[in-house]
Amino acid sequence: MDKNTIIGFSLIAVIIIGFSFFNRPSKEELERRQHYRDSVQLVRMAAEEAQRASQLAEAVLQDSVSADSEQLQQSLQETFGVFAPFTGQETQTTIVENELLTLRFSNKGGRVSEVLLKKYTAYNDSLPLSLFDDNEQTLNFTIITQNNRILSTKDLFFTPQEVVMQADSSQQLTMRLQPTEDAYMDFVYTIRPNSYLVDMSIVAHNMQTVLAPNQRSLETLWEQWIPQQENGRKFEERYATLDYMFTDQDVEKLSESKKDEKRVSNRLRWIAYKDQFFSTVFIADDAFTSTELFSEPLHKNSGYVKHYRTKTSVGFDPTGAEATNLHWYFGPNHYNTLKSLNTGVEKAERWNLQELVPLGWKIVAWINRILVIPMFDLFSSWGMHIGWVILLMTLVIKLIILPFTFTSYRSTAKMRVLKPQIDAINEKYPPEKMQERQQATMALYQKAGVSPLSGCLPMLFQFPVLMAMFWFFPTAIELRGQSLFWAEDLSTYDAIITWTANIPFISWFFGNHISLFCLLMTIANLGYTVINMQSQATDPNMKFMKWMMYLMPVFFMYIFNDYAAGLSYYYLLSLAFTIIQTYIFRWSINDEKLLEEMKRKQAKNAKKQPSGFMARLEKMQREQQRQMRERINQGKR
Repeated sequence: MDKNTIIGFSLIAVIIIGFSFFNRPSKEELERRQHYRDSVQLVRMAAEEAQRASQLAEAVLQDSVSADSEQLQQSLQETFGVFAPFTGQETQTTIVENELLTLRFSNKGGRVSEVLLKKYTAYNDSLPLSLFDDNEQTLNFTIITQNNRILSTKDLFFTPQEVVMQADSSQQLTMRLQPTEDAYMDFVYTIRPNSYLVDMSIVAHNMQTVLAPNQRSLETLWEQWIPQQENGRKFEERYATLDYMFTDQDVEKLSESKKDEKRVSNRLRWIAYKDQFFSTVFIADDAFTSTELFSEPLHKNSGYVKHYRTKTSVGFDPTGAEATNLHWYFGPNHYNTLKSLNTGVEKAERWNLQELVPLGWKIVAWINRILVIPMFDLFSSWGMHIGWVILLMTLVIKLIILPFTFTSYRSTAKMRVLKPQIDAINEKYPPEKMQERQQATMALYQKAGVSPLSGCLPMLFQFPVLMAMFWFFPTAIELRGQSLFWAEDLSTYDAIITWTANIPFISWFFGNHISLFCLLMTIANLGYTVINMQSQATDPNMKFMKWMMYLMPVFFMYIFNDYAAGLSYYYLLSLAFTIIQTYIFRWSINDEKLLEEMKRKQAKNAKKQPSGFMARLEKMQREQQRQMRERINQGKR
């Protein structure tokens, strides 16, 4: 081994040793790591102990412990301590109602065990809609006793107090857990009149004498299975999501199409278990911390759409000096109902639950908020049938975009009457002289007063309005259960033909049904395409593009066959008005007069220099030609 090799290895050793020395963890870092490992071990032990306690409580409740009374009491005392008397009881419910909700409270866990929405029914059912029942939702808070027993409130039986009527007509129900004579913990529920909002306060009294002195928070587990409520499961799955809002009012959600989970270290203001038209929202006055979120789509034959689970933590004061204030929203995803919860609240403290209603991209959502929703609410307030409401909305929207539509049609007409001159230019300049052909075409447009973009820009302005309606109808709960002609529910598809067999190609294309409003919309769209193609200047060499125009309506049928019948009805009306507009435009615009007008402009502008966009375009083309000539000359050299 020569001298250079020895020096090289020595330098490498010095670098490795130095790197290890300077990057070794500090004493504080080692303490943090040990604390983390201890915390993980503590959580694991807590989970195991809580599971054992839950199994024992469940066994006692089901009378499946094969032991005498004395042994049983000893086991309960060892596991639950002073909370042993609150196990093994009979489950009872307390019912509280307001104008909108029927709430059932279970003494086991002191929680809301069932919610019925009085003004809504499940699909093909006349009974009030059940948001969830006792088997579909669980809520648990973990408590730690002074001797480090780890217990779950879902295993303990609370004592319901008498429902108290408040001065503002709210009803207050207290579920009490009282392990000693002077120590208790209350779950206080306040049911507001004519509201979907239920307040929940966790209030302790001298619980520091029973619970661990360092318990300043409650580990919370909230789990729910979302039952299928709608006929169109495909869209119910699409709009059923687990949403959550940070304290800075940024709203996010888990994946709606696949199993998804996320750990959130930032503070959350609310967590929503959302279905297509209804939501259960858990809201904290302060915040949820150290949150784990989980969402899973369920099989279509299960009767459920999604399974949601949340593990989080909320602040808790065992002395009772400060209550833990929470809220529940059990109700519809109705934009104005959700937005009304912001009334009288400072902007930084608003819940903004209206974000649960998907209204599309930013500009589309803006159009929905300032135009579509207010217009829909206005027409609905007149007491008209939903069919007339959609008809009036269609008419108003068509009038709003009428100037853009007319501009687009007039531009198409100009291009049509100029076609002979454009064909002449194409004959004069073969494809090899494409730049000269383009330059001559641009010059013709400039002289005739035609802009190539004049037909595209109006359509660009119309597109956000069309997309706003596309987003509005599938999420408008006002359409739910509303019938029109043969359609029993405008919020889902109106199947006129259904089948169960797997028909090759047909089943792949249409699923297991054909929607009549969608079929009528497709026929109207094909008719409009035929009329529109007749009024356009088409190139005989572009036959493929022409056939594509005819295939697009069929493709749209494939897309909209599963969509809400209300949306297909709107597009059907819109197409009908568009066809009528087209014939009116044809009557009002005479091609011969338009050609004479354009010829006069050509003669007038013949000696004028191009300006604006056309001038820039022509300048750019001349520059391209110059650069091409230079490259050709360089190649010859």
